[in-house]
Amino acid sequence: MAWYADWVRNNVLLSAFVQFALLGTLGEVLGILGARQKAGGGALEWLAKALVWGVLGILIKYAFTGFKGFLQVLVEQGFLPGICESDLVLRAFSLSFLTNAMFGPLLMFLHRSSDNIIAGSRGYRGIDKSLATLAWFWVPAHTVTFSLPIDFQIGLAALWSVALGLIMGFTKRRG
Repeated sequence: MAWYADWVRNNVLLSAFVQFALLGTLGEVLGILGARQKAGGGALEWLAKALVWGVLGILIKYAFTGFKGFLQVLVEQGFLPGICESDLVLRAFSLSFLTNAMFGPLLMFLHRSSDNIIAGSRGYRGIDKSLATLAWFWVPAHTVTFSLPIDFQIGLAALWSVALGLIMGFTKRRG
């Protein structure tokens, strides 16, 4: 795993892009297969989706980095108790909650908007289900993510996209 950590450390934004381009797209494909739906679009559309996932990975890397500073300032200014930064589990939960509450909805709408542009469609039907994942999936998942060393956080976040794709796909199948 040392090679992976070195690669991430030496290629911060590129590694975020690549991991999300590959794993985010894989999660989307598995979600479609799990729901037993027909995968729409051709190779060019899927390449565009992979590029969007990659850009989202970079934005997520910026958010993960920025919210660590945001948490620190909130504690310094007395808006949150110091234990939210000093205790490993509370720090991970605080980072996860702040990131998902403040950045998560923006990311969801940006992702849906880019999907709409790629597919030539409109609307935000079902976005409420996507937004609900922030509470029941992403906050707990990123609590685990933020408890890991920094070099492994983006990789795990990208892997969570695969897990959520599977969960959502099988949920759609049953529904």
